[in-house]
Amino acid sequence: MVVDDHPMWRAGVARDLEERGFEVVATASDAASAVRIAGTVRPDVVLMDLNLGKQTGVEATQQIVAALPETRVLVLSASGEHSDVLEAVKAGASGYLLKSASAEELVAAVNRTAEGAAVFTAGLAGLVLGEYRRMAAEPAGPAPAPELTGRETEVLRLVAKGLKSKQIADRLHISPRTVENHVQSTLRKLQLHNRVELARYAIEHGLDADHH
Repeated sequence: MVVDDHPMWRAGVARDLEERGFEVVATASDAASAVRIAGTVRPDVVLMDLNLGKQTGVEATQQIVAALPETRVLVLSASGEHSDVLEAVKAGASGYLLKSASAEELVAAVNRTAEGAAVFTAGLAGLVLGEYRRMAAEPAGPAPAPELTGRETEVLRLVAKGLKSKQIADRLHISPRTVENHVQSTLRKLQLHNRVELARYAIEHGLDADHH
């Protein structure tokens, strides 16, 4: 689904994606209709512009991610402002691409977002991780560390590497449903909302490094 308040840009991006084999299920021109339409068509990926007038793409992102945990939002914005990037990610966006990206970069970003990877324009990934490290370093009071089981930690580590449920299931010789159960229980224990936040948690806690 493509959300942008410029009709020509919206049509152009939708056409580029369709020409490369994607199914564009809907387009929207403002935040309110984006949230409403997304709830109906339940897209795999929403390409979200931030500058949508009265209500911003950040608010739309927040509402879509809350209502549709399976839907991933990839921000496609003219702004590389650090505050915009961080706001979008905190709202639940899986990635952030500048509108100056080529059609090839856009296609690759949409594919990787659909696979559950976090995709950022070069230079922005470091910014986002740096911000989360800073937030993680701030004392948050004496909250006890949640206890994850060995298997949950294993699954979390593979999620952090960007593996999908089926790949994790094959690697650990368990069913994809069991993997999903571990992911859901880990999200609950860590009070996180989606796999992107889970991967980020794992990166912050060094779980994405290879342990021999």
